[in-house]
Amino acid sequence: MDKISVARLGIVEYSLMANQMKMLQKLRIEERVPDILIFVQHPEVVTMGPKALRDEVVVDGYPTIETDRGGGATWHGPGQLVAYPIVKWGVEEQSIRGIIGRLEDWAIEALSRCGVRAYKDPVMQGAWVDGHKICSIGLSFLHWVSRHGMSINIDTPDNRVEDLEGCGIEAGMHTSLAKLGYTKDSEGRKINSERLQTELLSVCEGHLGRVPEEVDFSLVEVLV
Repeated sequence: MDKISVARLGIVEYSLMANQMKMLQKLRIEERVPDILIFVQHPEVVTMGPKALRDEVVVDGYPTIETDRGGGATWHGPGQLVAYPIVKWGVEEQSIRGIIGRLEDWAIEALSRCGVRAYKDPVMQGAWVDGHKICSIGLSFLHWVSRHGMSINIDTPDNRVEDLEGCGIEAGMHTSLAKLGYTKDSEGRKINSERLQTELLSVCEGHLGRVPEEVDFSLVEVLV
């Protein structure tokens, strides 16, 4: 089974991370680095994908930045976990819809292990809980190496994600686990970023087809 290196980078500005992802994608294409899974949080920003730009979406009251991943406007900020898989997908894995489905199922099983029943929407991609979108997914590919990834809203500031219309969804449909009352599991364990990272890694092999391993400091230096 192939391995995927895991880097936990804490809080990183989106613009810096976007540039690093492009570099890592290039290095992965050239086989100079392994598959890499990055866990990160961004200071508040709304990323504007091609759809948002085409539709001339106007976002008031939020810092914004253009991005080249698929989709429309997506909120990032405190209380959200972002996972970026920089992965070279094999020939048998090369389906964009299939890869998105892998990420959806990965998030859904990790949330289930936290006691949260998440599910797919038949029309809109991502993971949903109690009629609200909790997890957003947007990817970009070059030579079948993926860049960008998925975000899971855990405990976001009041109304910041809820007030935003994004990814073709009206305001109020995006929210966080905490806003829906999911702060602890049935055994009283907190549902936070560290817990979700643990659960995502525990089921990573089954969904991404790669065994996660924590990277040493030298590789983290390359990332930041």
